[in-house]
Amino acid sequence: MVKFTILAGGFAQFVATYLFDSEAGSLNLVKENPTGKNPSWIASHPENSSILYAVNEVSPIGSLQSFVIDSEGGLSLVDTISTEGNGPTFANPLTSGEVTAMNVRVFHTIPTNSGDSLRFLRPAPVVNFPVGNGPSNPHMSLEHEGEVFVPDLGGDKIWRLVRDGAPGNFKIQGQINVDVGSGPRHIAIHGTTTIMLSHLHNILFIVSETVSTLTAMEIPPAPNGTALPLIANISTIPSNSLNAKFAAAEILISTPTSQFPDPLIYVSNRNLGPKFDPRGDTIAIFELKTTSRKTTTNYNSVNRKKDVETLSRGSSNSSLGFAAFSRCSGVYGSQADPEHEPWAGH
Repeated sequence: MVKFTILAGGFAQFVATYLFDSEAGSLNLVKENPTGKNPSWIASHPENSSILYAVNEVSPIGSLQSFVIDSEGGLSLVDTISTEGNGPTFANPLTSGEVTAMNVRVFHTIPTNSGDSLRFLRPAPVVNFPVGNGPSNPHMSLEHEGEVFVPDLGGDKIWRLVRDGAPGNFKIQGQINVDVGSGPRHIAIHGTTTIMLSHLHNILFIVSETVSTLTAMEIPPAPNGTALPLIANISTIPSNSLNAKFAAAEILISTPTSQFPDPLIYVSNRNLGPKFDPRGDTIAIFELKTTSRKTTTNYNSVNRKKDVETLSRGSSNSSLGFAAFSRCSGVYGSQADPEHEPWAGH
């Protein structure tokens, strides 16, 4: 058991530092690090864990900030630059040195100084997405094998971008269409990191906000290959939700370890109302079941009776909190209680 330093952004003017002690079962707020307004998304540098990026999700023009993380989890601001767009909701450092910023309606990349990933250069030209009805709302970016995938919640597409000349310049090379009105918000690709299984490669998982589903499909050939039949399309809404309104949001796939060799897929659901479940937001947990042949792969929920757990103390529109859970017996649980009560929360 070890101690972990956890950084958390949000709609405030600071990034919070927590200390999580897994042996003691304690989770404590250590400090509040001043930032720009609404650091709603934070991202660490892929090669230097002492560098942190944060968006400032404000209107009409947002910004991107860089910080140095000290040994105690404190942040020191280094640089700030405009994202030249409204309300950026996401930032992601690319392997080539740029940092993406997802503004409402436009995709933006900001190159960093060669040899100094903390210093921003002048932003590159924005990429506008040609949607028909309704505004484009790109919500994240994911780098994969020379492309950058961008789910567009407003356009009901996954855009496929490639570099176009100077650092930071990108262009649309194709798209993956999804169901109209589904609202793709976040994605993950099985096969990009150590989560890859040798016989399962290039599986795209799509979390759709409007219909609250987790969809799995093989990535079609670039730029506009025909999409193959879906591998899975599963609801993320808890079965005992008391008719509350939920909206699927983020997805994470666990990294296999010797103790837990089978990856789990975690999908968060925001309890948005107008009717609320007083137990708060939820996490849906899915098991990745595999066989030796990709054509017979199945993606099923772990246990429909226990696939959703309380994430925060209260709904997303009331008092928020921070809770820690423990995976046990190959599925999910907590150190203190087999019914998955959190270790600690604030």
